[in-house]
Amino acid sequence: MIYDRLRDDVLAGRFPSGSPLLETVLAAQYGVSRTPVREALTRLAQDGLLKRATRGYEVRAGTPEDVLEIYEARIALEGQAAASAAERRTDLDLVRLRHLHEEASDPETAREANSRWHRALWQAAHNATIEALLTRLTAQLRIYDRTPHETPEDLALTRDEHAALLEAIADRDPSAARAAADRHLTRSRDLRLETFARVLD
Repeated sequence: MIYDRLRDDVLAGRFPSGSPLLETVLAAQYGVSRTPVREALTRLAQDGLLKRATRGYEVRAGTPEDVLEIYEARIALEGQAAASAAERRTDLDLVRLRHLHEEASDPETAREANSRWHRALWQAAHNATIEALLTRLTAQLRIYDRTPHETPEDLALTRDEHAALLEAIADRDPSAARAAADRHLTRSRDLRLETFARVLD
């Protein structure tokens, strides 16, 4: 599906912020007609990943204020997802979370493994609406922040925070799960803002 292919390429950074995304050019690149490309561009704009430009669309560029707004929503939603996961998770959900937690021990693949871990957490909440909203919010954060900001020390902290959250979910303790998610995402927000500040200086 052209929407999925184009979305993957936008999230992978194939199209720099500010560069025009034209129907005719994209149709030729992907070997499809202009109609599905037009529909995909419209959907990606609705997802908050693209914006209308003088010529076609372009990838959105975020500001520190955008990051703050998104994290305000994400912290609330993911805190609820963590609490719901503690209440509703299945044994299979728990096995998946533990497996992905172990995968994140490799620094070379930790960033992607951590993303997969969070997606598994949302799925363990068994709330499709929250999962869809968090998917959209984290996609926006991903295109706003192309610069890796995780140091080995940060990755170690992330692993510890995930472990605390995982323990709360395993213990079916929704209050502890929500608190652990809030602490983890608050630190992640502050780290992203520090990265933004360095780039803007």
